Amino acid sequence: MDSKLIELNKSDFTSEEELKQAIARACDLMENIYSSGHYPKMVVKRSWSKHNPVIDGELAQPSAYRWYLSREMERLVQNGAEVIIKPSREIIPLNDPNLFDNIDEEDWDLTQKKLFLFRAERIDISLDRLRHYTGTSAADFQRYILFTNYDMHVDVFKEKFPDCVKPSRSGVQMPAYHHKMENNSGVTLINIGVGPSNAKTITDHVGVLRPDAMLMVGHCGGLRNHQDIGDFVLADGYYRADHVLDDLFPIGIPVIPNYILNRYLLEVLDQHELNHRIGTVYTTSNRNWEFSKARTVEEIHQSRSVAIDMESSTVATNGFRYRIPHATLLCVSDKPLHGKPKLSEAAQSFYQNSKEMHLELVMEALQMVKDNFPEGLPNSSIRAFNEPLMGSGEE
Repeated sequence: MDSKLIELNKSDFTSEEELKQAIARACDLMENIYSSGHYPKMVVKRSWSKHNPVIDGELAQPSAYRWYLSREMERLVQNGAEVIIKPSREIIPLNDPNLFDNIDEEDWDLTQKKLFLFRAERIDISLDRLRHYTGTSAADFQRYILFTNYDMHVDVFKEKFPDCVKPSRSGVQMPAYHHKMENNSGVTLINIGVGPSNAKTITDHVGVLRPDAMLMVGHCGGLRNHQDIGDFVLADGYYRADHVLDDLFPIGIPVIPNYILNRYLLEVLDQHELNHRIGTVYTTSNRNWEFSKARTVEEIHQSRSVAIDMESSTVATNGFRYRIPHATLLCVSDKPLHGKPKLSEAAQSFYQNSKEMHLELVMEALQMVKDNFPEGLPNSSIRAFNEPLMGSGEE
């Protein structure tokens, strides 16, 4: 066999172990091709598909998400697909002015499997920007991504996982912390700061790593009479008043959290007998929305929102766009419509009393995901009708 070409076909392997070894060699070849200055190309031939039998795509920095490539190739071959790995074009340097001509998201081909959703150039630039924004290597990112905007959650994470990978330098904009486990099955926490612009920026780049789940772990303003400071909010929908993705994703398309993630989060809340509400989260780009109260409150009433924040719908919308299961668990820190605005002294007391429990709830829910879906959550709800299925069947 050509040392620059690997073909994987189920009939060539007599055991699962032989297949795994061959997939490891295929991943090694992709990494070698990339290190030699070319994008590796994967061609997938699926005899069961009448309308879309061959899908292919180029990759970049395959070592950063090797766990994902291995899993997808194994699934494909086990389902009867033939997978071919070979070299493709020379890598376009990140400082080449032609780089951005090839990564416009409006050119997405949704008839391609999600494995090839991002072009190689986009993967390269996004992983470079992840290092810039988070201060950590893309290879350190784990399959389960938590977003927060408070240092206190970072403190709790570091206390729980003292050996976690931390930013390599100080002063990064959105520092990341990685509790690394075998096969990238650990948890990454990113302090994204405040606002939907940051939420969009980081999820744009995290998306190329194909994580198994993204969860927003934040605080919110409670909007209902029968909510108390410290109650939890589990989002079952979002009002997109942040507007940062309106030009890229039509405002009228429903965006809902992953049902299984929500089910486990609800189970954990019930097990701990914690007060919570399930409902719509209103996400705004205006931190001082109270200064234009009338208009905002009208939208809150119309949408029956139970909480207001600045990041949740942005994370959810990009999760939906990029086919990543997502959910939101917020904690009520203030009730601005009921005479309990976020004031400094009260807020600091609330933060100290809530931070450990908030993060622990999410970690317990993620453990349920790992126990029941170790190879990833079902994503049929975020798969377009014309995207290729993983298994056999007409398409």
